[in-house]
Amino acid sequence: MDALDVARWQFGVTTVYHFLFVPLTIGLSVLVAILQTMWVRTGKERYLKLTKFYGKLFLINFAMGVVTGIVQEFQFGMNWSDYSRFVGDVFGAPLAIEALVAFFLESTFLGLWIFGWDRLPKRLHLGAIWAAAIGSNLSAYFILAANSFMQNPVGYRINPDTGRAELTDFVAMLTNKVALVTYPHTIAGAFLVAGSLIVAVALWHLIRNRDTTDTPTYRFAAKFGSWVTLIAAAGVLITGDTQGKIMTEVQPMKMAAAEGLYSTESPASFSVLTVGSLDGSRELFAIKIPYLLSYLGTGDLNGTVHGIDDLQAQYASQYGPGNYAPIIPVTYWSFRFMIAFGMTAAAIALLVLWTHRKGRAPRSKWLLRAGLLMPLLPLAANAFGWIFTEMGRQPWIVFGEMLTRDGVSRSVSLTEVLTSFTAFTLIYATLAVVEFRLLVRYAKAGVPDLTEQPENDDSHDDAERPLAFAY
Repeated sequence: MDALDVARWQFGVTTVYHFLFVPLTIGLSVLVAILQTMWVRTGKERYLKLTKFYGKLFLINFAMGVVTGIVQEFQFGMNWSDYSRFVGDVFGAPLAIEALVAFFLESTFLGLWIFGWDRLPKRLHLGAIWAAAIGSNLSAYFILAANSFMQNPVGYRINPDTGRAELTDFVAMLTNKVALVTYPHTIAGAFLVAGSLIVAVALWHLIRNRDTTDTPTYRFAAKFGSWVTLIAAAGVLITGDTQGKIMTEVQPMKMAAAEGLYSTESPASFSVLTVGSLDGSRELFAIKIPYLLSYLGTGDLNGTVHGIDDLQAQYASQYGPGNYAPIIPVTYWSFRFMIAFGMTAAAIALLVLWTHRKGRAPRSKWLLRAGLLMPLLPLAANAFGWIFTEMGRQPWIVFGEMLTRDGVSRSVSLTEVLTSFTAFTLIYATLAVVEFRLLVRYAKAGVPDLTEQPENDDSHDDAERPLAFAY
C-alpha cells in the first residue's frame, strides 16, 4: 500500500458518502416544491402538511450534503495536487460557476423559504422553493459537466510549454455528449431516491398508525411517491440505454469491462449472472441474454462490441506499455447491482400502488418491511452506479490524457493520507448516525397539526423551529 492507494480510497469513500445526500436533496427539493404548488393552487390542508413534513427531512439532508461536499473539493488540493495543476484551468471553471451561481441560488432562496413562512406572500414564498430546487439541479449539471470532462475531454488544448490542459471552448465543455446523457440519468436516479423516501415514511404511518385523522394524507403521499418512483425508474432505464451507447463510443473499455467481455463479439450477449475466476478472465457458468449487449452498446442487435484484449492491445500501441483495463469484477458486479437495486425499488412501488387499489389501505407487515428498505435500494443503486463510472474509467483520471497514478500529490506521504482518511471516515460515521437519527425522529413525528396555530400568525411554534435548526 502506498499514498496513491489510500488517496484513491479516501476520495472514493468521500464521493460515495457525499452522494448518499445528493440525490435526496435534488429529488426532494422538486417534490416539496410540487407539493407546495398543489397547496397554493387548491388550498387543501393535506398538501401544506406534506410540504412542511417532507420539507423538514429535505433540510436535514441538505445540511449534511453541504458539509460532506466541501470536504470533497478540498481533496483536489490535498491529495491530488498534480491533477489539479494539470486540469485546474478546465475543471475549475464549471466548479466555480456551480459555487457562485447554482449553489448561491440554492442556498439564498432556501433561506428565504425557511424563514419566509407566514412572512412572504404565498406565491412569492412558493417561488423561493422553486428557485432553490432549480439551483440544486443546476448545481448538479455543472458538477457533472466537470466530471464528464474526465470521461471524455473536450474543449481544451495542451499547452506545450506548461504541459497543462487549457480551456478553449467552454460551450463545448458544457455540451459534452457525456454530460448531456449523464445529467438526465442522474436526475432520474435522484427522483427514484426521493420518491422511495416519501413512500417509506407514508407506509410506516399507514401501517403502524392506522385510521388516524391523517390517514388520507399518508395514503396520498404513498401513492404520490410510488408514481414518482415508477416514472423515475422508467427515466433511469431510458436514459441509461442512451448513456450506454455514448459510453461505448467514447470509452469502449468501460462497456467491455461492464460485461467482462475479453474477446470482440458481433453480436454480443449480456450476462445476467456469471460465475468465474476472481479476475473475471475465465467464465465457469453464465446466464446470458443473446444480442442484448450489442443493442445496449450500439443500438443494433448485431452490433460489434470490442473486447478487453483487443482494446488493451490498441491502447498499449497508442499510449505506451501498461495495463489499461479496470478491475473487472468491480465493474461487472457494480453495473448489475446498480440495475438490480433500482428496479427492486420500482417493483415495491408498484406493489404499494396495488395495495391501494379501489380505496384499500396497505396492512401487511411484510410490505412495511419492504417499504422501509425502499430508500436504501436506490441509494445503493446510485452508489454502485458511481463506483462503476469512476472505476470503469481506470487507470485514467482524465481519459487519454492523464493516468490516475500521475495525478496524486507527490509531497503527501502515506502517513499523512492515512491519517486524514482515518479522521474523515470517523467524522463521516458520526455524521451518518446524526443524519439517520434526525431523519427517523422527524419522520416518526408525522405531519404537523396545523390546527394548533393560525396560518398567518407570525410567531413560530415548536413545529417550525426544526426547519431553521436543520438549515
